[in-house]
Amino acid sequence: MMTGFRLNLSPLKEPLGFVKLVEWLTAIFAFGSCSGFSGKNILSLFCGDGRNDTLDANFHYPFRLSAVLLIEGNATLCNQSATTTHMVGDSASSVEFFVGVAIVCFLYSMVALLVYLGYMHVYKDSDFGPIFDFLLTAILVFLWLVCSSAWAKGLQNVKDATDTEGISNTLAVCRGANVTCEVTEFASMRPLNISVVFGYLNMLVWAGNAWFVYKETRWHSQKFSTQPGPGRQQVPAPI
Repeated sequence: MMTGFRLNLSPLKEPLGFVKLVEWLTAIFAFGSCSGFSGKNILSLFCGDGRNDTLDANFHYPFRLSAVLLIEGNATLCNQSATTTHMVGDSASSVEFFVGVAIVCFLYSMVALLVYLGYMHVYKDSDFGPIFDFLLTAILVFLWLVCSSAWAKGLQNVKDATDTEGISNTLAVCRGANVTCEVTEFASMRPLNISVVFGYLNMLVWAGNAWFVYKETRWHSQKFSTQPGPGRQQVPAPI
């Protein structure tokens, strides 16, 4: 059996190779839309004496909000003293899990495409390649479901912690009399929403790809080889 590299682009014209290329692209969109995110909400404090103060709530990937300062050192807001205050919340574990799965899928898609385009003759001549490909694909489908759901919940926590109610509950001055706090400028969460959409899209694409990989395994070929052919009838035993 020849095991050398043989470039053959025909797998890209088949679902097995084409879907793997789609997986490579969707993985890039998934981790690219959230891993570089940085945003700022502006909180306006309307004081009872007619003065207005503002605070910047800066947050970014990996959304470890408890490390983000709202007030650094001692400050005076609406004629009230305020001490060092951090935001509340931590979605780092969920988003880092999401990005980690996306990067693994990105790398695996590249390796799989290399095998399909250069070593398909080896891939099809062995049982190990298709079976390993199928099992890993099935695992990644499950991981996409878990990490996308976790990040969707983590993103909602980020939104809740950075909106008017979330920041007002964090700042003692906002709970004082004659002081109204309101987020007047919001950072665009569109890239983060897109990342969640691409997470679930990746799950669907990988689930579809699992079927085409399964067709390359001996389990699929054995299933059809054991089925009786058309027109083949059993002859009744003689009495």
